[in-house]
Amino acid sequence: MRYFLLITISIVTAFGLTFMIAKSGDQNSKSELLTSGDKMNNNIYDIVVKDMDNNDVPLSSYNGKVLLIVNVASYCGYTKQYKGLQEIYDKYRDQGFEVLGFPCNQFGGQEPGTNEQIAEFCSTNFNIDFKLFDKIDVNGANRSPLYERLTNNSVTEKGDVSWNFEKFLISNEGNIVKRFKSKVEPTSDELISAIERELKK
Repeated sequence: MRYFLLITISIVTAFGLTFMIAKSGDQNSKSELLTSGDKMNNNIYDIVVKDMDNNDVPLSSYNGKVLLIVNVASYCGYTKQYKGLQEIYDKYRDQGFEVLGFPCNQFGGQEPGTNEQIAEFCSTNFNIDFKLFDKIDVNGANRSPLYERLTNNSVTEKGDVSWNFEKFLISNEGNIVKRFKSKVEPTSDELISAIERELKK
């Protein structure tokens, strides 16, 4: 009888340890998945966008660069910010800084032109030579994957883009850092200090 009890206790103990190990493994796996998911939710390097010539541009190609992503428009009260965007691009480009402009016509129909017309407008009026991309939607059902990520992550304020020339700062590892409303000028102390902090990392 005593021998039978010892065997039974051993089996129950072994079963319990196996269950605890398996459960611990499941929790670790879930933890790793959550960590990976959170990281991906805040990083843009898995996204591919189109340039103005309809070529695919993996955002991972900007690895090592600090980015400022801006939804732009040609006929907006904030269009004058093109000048400031070019100024900060000229100032910091040699330090590993890029401005990425994404034309959007969702705010008052203020970007009605074709890609060619937009490029011509920017070149003629502001001497823009930072990268401009294919026109996209930044809100709604057809929101681009990039802006889905920018407006729905665990770092910056969530929610739709409010107007043209909203800005998103991206680290040199592709992580979303900060969101700036349209009224924040490209050459403002607030934005410049944030850019410089990222460039020093």
